[in-house]
Amino acid sequence: MSVIVTDTGFGPDSWTAGFDSETAIEMQPDADPAALSNQLPGLEMIRIHFPSFADGRSFTLARRLRLAGYTGRLRAYGHVLADQYAMARRSGFDEVEISEDLAARQPQDQWLARANWQAHDYQARLRGTAAR
Repeated sequence: MSVIVTDTGFGPDSWTAGFDSETAIEMQPDADPAALSNQLPGLEMIRIHFPSFADGRSFTLARRLRLAGYTGRLRAYGHVLADQYAMARRSGFDEVEISEDLAARQPQDQWLARANWQAHDYQARLRGTAAR
């Protein structure tokens, strides 16, 4: 069973349609988002795998999908840590799917501490445009 993390904390998985359909797919971090350009408007959910917490390619893939115009639900899953939640949100993810084991090791308060992800954007602080 998985736990879904959003800006409001832990919750159950509300997606019931699966990930091998015309409306929802799973992607690996080395996928080419350009190959999906015709399919993006019909997709409701894209789930991107994080094979390792040290592999940042999935953040880049999420950003590229958003820049390509994808507006549906974008979920990170796999080895994502609470410390990476703000980066996941800034790169375009709506939610993170974690295991119950990880939720026990990194409880909800650790994720919620990073839920105000817009306030912790060091690049915006450098530009002087960060939320205060």
